Amino acid sequence: MTAAAGTGTREALTVTLSPRYKAALAGVLAILPVLALADLRVAGVLLPDGAEKVAENRYSIPKSWDETIRFYRLTYPPRYTRRPIVDQPGVRAVHIDNPDAKVGVWEGVNIYEAKGEVRIFVLVKRK
Repeated sequence: MTAAAGTGTREALTVTLSPRYKAALAGVLAILPVLALADLRVAGVLLPDGAEKVAENRYSIPKSWDETIRFYRLTYPPRYTRRPIVDQPGVRAVHIDNPDAKVGVWEGVNIYEAKGEVRIFVLVKRK
C-alpha cells in the first residue's frame, strides 16, 4: 500500500508492532495451553486437569509436584506471592496469596506433597 506523502510523491506505509506488544502476545500464547488444561475452578481458583475432590476445598492432584508448581507459576504471575509453609523432612508445601481476595473468593491456596501425593487446599475468604 502506498499513501500520499506530499505533492506528487508516494511512500510505502509501514506497520510495525512494538516489542511490548510482541512480548504480550508471546506471553498470552505461552499460557493458553496451560489454561486449556485447567478444567476446574473452586472459589475462583484454577485447579490442574484431573484434580479430584477428597474433602471440602481439598483436592488430590494426579500430577507431580514439579508439574503442579509449574502450572501455578504460569497461571498466577509473581504478584500472587508465594511462601514455603512447612519445614519437615519429606514434605514440601507452598502457600499462594490472592491479592484480590473478596468474601467467597479464594484468598490463598496451599499446595503440598507428602508421601509422593500432591494435594491442594483452597482457603476461601470469610466475612
